[in-house]
Amino acid sequence: MEKYHIIAFIIGFFLDQIIGDPYNIPHPIRAIGSFIGFLDKKLLGDVENKDRDYKSEQRRGILLCILVIAVTVAVTGALMFGAYFLHPYLGMAVEAMLTCYILAAKSLHVESMKVYDALRNGTIEDARKAVSMIVGRDTECLDEAGVTRAVVETIAENTSDGVIAPLIFTFIGGPVLGLLYKAINTMDSMVGYHNTRYEYFGKAAAKLDDVANYIPSRLSALFMILATLFGGKNYSFKGAAKIFKRDRYNHKSPNSAQTESVCAGALSLRLAGDASYFGKVVKKPYIGDPVREIEIDDIKRASLLMYLTEYLCGGCMVILWVIAYCALR
Repeated sequence: MEKYHIIAFIIGFFLDQIIGDPYNIPHPIRAIGSFIGFLDKKLLGDVENKDRDYKSEQRRGILLCILVIAVTVAVTGALMFGAYFLHPYLGMAVEAMLTCYILAAKSLHVESMKVYDALRNGTIEDARKAVSMIVGRDTECLDEAGVTRAVVETIAENTSDGVIAPLIFTFIGGPVLGLLYKAINTMDSMVGYHNTRYEYFGKAAAKLDDVANYIPSRLSALFMILATLFGGKNYSFKGAAKIFKRDRYNHKSPNSAQTESVCAGALSLRLAGDASYFGKVVKKPYIGDPVREIEIDDIKRASLLMYLTEYLCGGCMVILWVIAYCALR
């Protein structure tokens, strides 16, 4: 069974590089998102203009996490068991396709390049609209540098959340563990906000995401530092290591600045700082040093660094599996 898993893992890895996320066929992550949205309405409902029991909201937030995790694991586990029970090749095909869905390198690259193309060939309004699809901050007042910085930060942070972390979980536990991670990450992205609606209801989801990403975010940062050695003159290994060591905790989340600090140092940029969310300015510390001004091509450089990090991590995993497989034979 182990050989089918590693073959499916490799096939799924390269499928993501080639096709990414098809938009016109059912997608398990979108299904998880729809389920979370359904539970959000049922468990929290409309909290405007009514007395609120914050302890009850917190308990309902925990229930949300339990239900989403239980359904995700049960459905994925049943699907994988049924596919492999019918035929190993069918199981391998299903596992490869689910692995492709779990990883997000191609889709992250495609969405970031939409912003790049808008900055190069369109108007600033086009760029703001494109970047609003991949960031949570307000984008209406961003200038060219602000739009570019937002994309670079998103690529850097999602190198961990959208690429390396799901890669690690899927390698260890196949699509069941991979989709479990994606469910946790999706819950955080939908309800894990510090705002009036979700401050208490989303607390469990946010904390769970912090725990799930604690080790993967740090491994992602280390792989990203090593990846700078393969990127050429546009990347600084020393800068990446220096800023990672200094600024990796310059964020409210214990994980978000891990890869962002590496990217800032690798590209000799200053990232982060204050940003507006839902019309409110949120104070944030800077990450990195302003060695040079940010430019549009930094979007491409950040994307390449993401790919180099993914290939380095994926290659190390396969090598470790081969060594373990040979040792146990």
